[in-house]
Formats: sequence, C-alpha cells, structure tokens
Amino acid sequence: MNSDSKFWDRHAARYAKSPISDEDSYQQKLKITREYLRPDMELLEFGCGTGSTALVHAPLVKHIRATDISLKMIEIARAKANAQRVTNVDFEVAAIDDLNNPDETYDAVLGLSILHLLEDRDAAISRVRAMLKPGGVFVSSTACLGDTMKFFKLIGPLGKFFGLLPVIRVFTVQDLVASLTHGGFEIEHQWQPGKGKSVFIVARKPA
Repeated sequence: MNSDSKFWDRHAARYAKSPISDEDSYQQKLKITREYLRPDMELLEFGCGTGSTALVHAPLVKHIRATDISLKMIEIARAKANAQRVTNVDFEVAAIDDLNNPDETYDAVLGLSILHLLEDRDAAISRVRAMLKPGGVFVSSTACLGDTMKFFKLIGPLGKFFGLLPVIRVFTVQDLVASLTHGGFEIEHQWQPGKGKSVFIVARKPA
C-alpha cells in the first residue's frame, strides 16, 4: 500500500460525508456527461472515490468499471451500490497503471478530480487513449492550481512529506490541454465555471 492510498483510507469516511462544494457546477458536469452516454456503453471511471458519480451514470450505460487506490473508498462505494441495488457497476481497488485490460475496451473513460493527483498525468492520458475505442471520449474535471496557486509547488511537497497531503501536481489549464492534444485527443468541450474552479473537459479519441 503506497502513502497516497493510506492517506485516502484515513480520509474516506469524512470524504463520504462531505457535501459537494459546488453543487450547481457538479450537476452541470453530470448533464454534459449524460449527452455522451448510451445504453450499450462500456465505461471506466478511475479515481472513483466513494462511487457517487458512477452510480448516477449507471442507469445510462451497459456497464461501469470503477476503480480507486483506496480500499476504504471502494468499500463505501460497494455499500452504496448494494443499498441502491445497482448491479452494473463493479468497484475495485486499482490505480490506472494497474489496469491490464486489452486496448480499445471502453467507449468512455471518466477521470474526475484525479489528473492533478497523479505522479504522471501524461502517462495516464496515454493509457486512457489506449483503452478507449476509436471515437471514444475521455471526460475529466481537473484542479489546475498553476493558474491561481503557483505557490503550491512549494507547499505541496512539504505536506506530502509530513503525510498531510497526497501527491498534488501544479499545472495550468493550458498545460492540461496541451497534454491532451499532444496525447492524441481532440478537445470537444471545455468549461470552467469560474476562476480557480476545476476545468471540465470532454476529449475525443479520433475514430
């Protein structure tokens, strides 16, 4: 178990009880995502947390594989699925680089509030592209701290060293868009609800 999984295990119960910080923006992101979903879709969500978003989308697709590095998060997600009697979502403990499914498996991949928490976002984007079928979409929502909190490049490593923070990478919206386009994606939708807010992007793998 790495230090980040331990961090999220410690915070899972509190995370599950925390209200969404910007409900209106969250609902708008759900609405946009729904426009890309179909009943025959195989969908992957990595960094699924306690599973709320996967469970919301479950009625709209054939199947969802939802993963997170935290066992405690996944246990909470499974309990939610059982309580809601959702049977087409499989929750499992895994990082994106642990996934060994064949290429071109998924119609859509969700990576919500996760790319800035990875050691190497470019490697993750490359892996997502490989897993997507031609024409598939990658839906992401990402905190781009480089636009408003550049000082976090100094604070973040200290917090990580003392176990107070997970890995947090600092980059700009421009950096993220460049990573996606250089990674072979076409940006189809980009929305940021306000300064300092996470940027929501739908990027398509060319058919």
